[in-house]
Amino acid sequence: LPACRDSKLFIKDLHFDEVPVRIYFPRAPSAGKRRGFIFFHGGCGMFGSIRCYERVCRYIARKSDSVVVSVGYRLSPENKYPAQTLDCLTATVHFLKTAENYGVDAGRIIVCGDSAGGTFTATVCQELVNRRDIPKIRAQVLIYPFLQALNFNLPSHQKNAFAAFLSRERAVRFILKYLSKDCSMKEAVLAGSHVPECINLKYSKWINPELIPEVFKVGYKPPLPASFLPHVHEETKELLKTRLSPLLAEDAVVCCLPDTCIITCQHDVLRDDGLLYKKRLEDNNVKVSWYHVEEGFH
Repeated sequence: LPACRDSKLFIKDLHFDEVPVRIYFPRAPSAGKRRGFIFFHGGCGMFGSIRCYERVCRYIARKSDSVVVSVGYRLSPENKYPAQTLDCLTATVHFLKTAENYGVDAGRIIVCGDSAGGTFTATVCQELVNRRDIPKIRAQVLIYPFLQALNFNLPSHQKNAFAAFLSRERAVRFILKYLSKDCSMKEAVLAGSHVPECINLKYSKWINPELIPEVFKVGYKPPLPASFLPHVHEETKELLKTRLSPLLAEDAVVCCLPDTCIITCQHDVLRDDGLLYKKRLEDNNVKVSWYHVEEGFH
């Protein structure tokens, strides 16, 4: 939808350091500065837009009485990775620095995103952990986020392998397309052949079916070990970087993250990404609120 008149909101299209944004201001007067809410839309970095999420952002602004900033980051493949993450980071830093110009308390700004937007949210929060020149993000909200490309054989991948809209196969195909990689490597990545044994061992403490609660592992069968394919690893190294797989961040970063809300869905291949991140955050004494939608899907 285009920006149009709303009886409860002022809506403006602006640019934050050349990144397009749409801001939603509640019309009702406020006794003090409002909360700020930065929203990154989903779509695997290739789909979606400010216009697609118009209703969502209006709803958030009205119900929370917050100033909402919807970020129109550039899309792949026309704009190569990591342009999407960098745009989200640029818009977030700009808003944190200029919050008062929009009647927002810079100490009460939340970052939120769904699916790939959840990836961007997690990455932005991690990359800002050590910044001392801007206010701290108050909280992050991750709505069925994609958080790791190390293991596509977790219980939720098996259980929801053929789920409507986002199947296991389609998820990997989208990721490869997002990175402008050859999709013929899809089967190798699905099998885990892109990961050297030493990396599997290093991160097994964080990405492991054993860390998933038993209630979510009904019917799970451990896959057979896959043969490592060096050429696939070389072509897909970005999959194992924290900018694309925030679950691989070191504890020194994770322990400094803001309060977090994670939303997972039962019928979603990405469900276990959220569950594993929840555990990592809790293990590092980060306050986590978790909401699981039993009959929900991606």
